[in-house]
Amino acid sequence: MRYYLIVGEASGDLHASHLMHSLKEIDANAQFRFFGGDMMTAVGGTRVRHYKELAYMGFIPVLLHLPTILRNMKMCKQDIVAWQPDCVVLVDYPGFNLKIAEYVKSHTNIPVFYYISPKIWAWKEYRIKNIKRDVDELYSILPFEVDFFEKKHNYPIHYVGNPTADEVREFCGRGGAVVRGDDRIIALLAGSRKQEIKDNLPPMLEAVKGYENNYQIVVAGAPGIAPEYYQEFMKGSQAEIVFGKTYDLLSKAHAALVTSGTATLETCLFGVPQVVCYKTPLPQIAGFVRRHMLKVKYVSLVNLVAGREVVKELVAESFSVANIRTELAKILSGDAREEMLEGYLEVSRALGDEKAPDNAARMMYNLLNN
Repeated sequence: MRYYLIVGEASGDLHASHLMHSLKEIDANAQFRFFGGDMMTAVGGTRVRHYKELAYMGFIPVLLHLPTILRNMKMCKQDIVAWQPDCVVLVDYPGFNLKIAEYVKSHTNIPVFYYISPKIWAWKEYRIKNIKRDVDELYSILPFEVDFFEKKHNYPIHYVGNPTADEVREFCGRGGAVVRGDDRIIALLAGSRKQEIKDNLPPMLEAVKGYENNYQIVVAGAPGIAPEYYQEFMKGSQAEIVFGKTYDLLSKAHAALVTSGTATLETCLFGVPQVVCYKTPLPQIAGFVRRHMLKVKYVSLVNLVAGREVVKELVAESFSVANIRTELAKILSGDAREEMLEGYLEVSRALGDEKAPDNAARMMYNLLNN
């Protein structure tokens, strides 16, 4: 079979590369052509464009690079038609991918599969009409999405398991390297983008200052961010920084301060009590938007999967050094810590132990064969 895959960021490159591995296992004749990254390239096939040529986030960057984005979109559409794959596999990145889905559906008979469904339950729910019209099969990695799509919008989807849970299980099965220390480690995961790090790391470091004599403070460096960028925020701190060792760090940490995102779920799956910290510009306005415009009650994946507050979220108006310090003290020992760990078990059970890329690959292959 010929598979055309499209991703628009680093996480998509990771997940798509695993899916490609699984497709090769089940389909000995699998051929790949893709808009992707280095991890997909390592699996094999033909890379048409690197995702970095697509990955513009935010209104101003998108506006400034609009001619490039439109040129790449036109080229992608033409390339799909010219190659005539057996299916197009879209991975997250809905702003670009839903436009591709619309074109493929209206101009060809090629089936469109969407792996890692767009998070329209949080924002831009109106996109459901595009998904219903243009996407043949939707593969979800978050269990609560099933009710959203099937019960609320009468659109059947497949929950295939969670790849982050897969990766944590694989790491624990291999046995990870040990960060120096004796489990008296507080981990700081301040985000993957420069702006997130700039906003969140300094308050995190200030909040843990009083623990420097009793705990090892370790910052998880994000891939693609130079060590020098972190150093300007870490002056006067005893904290250390490690790169490419986030899972090693979480496997030994006693507690963590985490900026919202996949890292909150990873921290949960490693059984590390955490405080979710996300500083926003104009916090009063951001808080209003969150309460009145966002469709979900929580921002962390841990709470979204659990359907209740398992971890404390300090976002917008509630974000402050004092509040971080207060919540951190609660989870270093005592009942709050134990309650959080019990909640983590709920999350782990909800995610299940299925291998997401294997399940999705099997479903895709079987559908194409039938």
